[in-house]
Amino acid sequence: MSTDASLSLLAALRQAVIDGQAAAAAAATERALAAGLPARRLVDEALIPAMDEAGRLFEIGEFFVPELLVAARALKASQALVTPLLADSPADAKGRVAIGTVKGDMHDIGKNLVVALLQGGGFDVVDLGADVPPERFVAAVTDDRADIVGLSALLTTTMLQMRSTVRALEDAGVRGAVKVIVGGAPVTQRFADEIGADGYADNAAAAVALARRLMGHPA
Repeated sequence: MSTDASLSLLAALRQAVIDGQAAAAAAATERALAAGLPARRLVDEALIPAMDEAGRLFEIGEFFVPELLVAARALKASQALVTPLLADSPADAKGRVAIGTVKGDMHDIGKNLVVALLQGGGFDVVDLGADVPPERFVAAVTDDRADIVGLSALLTTTMLQMRSTVRALEDAGVRGAVKVIVGGAPVTQRFADEIGADGYADNAAAAVALARRLMGHPA
């Protein structure tokens, strides 16, 4: 296949994800794979750039939460076809992030956006869900070997669980082995500093950039 044809297939997939067109993203993925493009190339040259662009548009106010959600849905449509093929590709994830909404808090839309952008950004993500107790975050480090733990909260009452989770990591003797990032509506940089977190992000795109910096990758 010519270089121009390959680039055209990748561009079509990238744009389908940005536009939030799940069916088009799946079709573009199938065409690219049928043409012989490696699954890893689709990830590196289409899916990651697409979600980076969606995050950039969100940061400058051209995208809002609905646009990010449909972009994430289109990403998943492509990932469903690509992920099974990655076992035959070099394992070069940017790092493993275990993320969840803290105990007592059932809100997960913001957390789900961060998950989608992290996956689109090349991270291996362990989604712990909502209402996650401190001991499950500890297990994410000891058992799942997470490099980063992400804590989300939407309520002022539940964000105190972030402090409990950091303490649980300390008590388990694994705090030094993991980076902790926090976010959510009531959370601030000052609170992150108070509880000893390694970083704070006020939106999904910023969380991905933060994770990249903490892992030593260009943001």
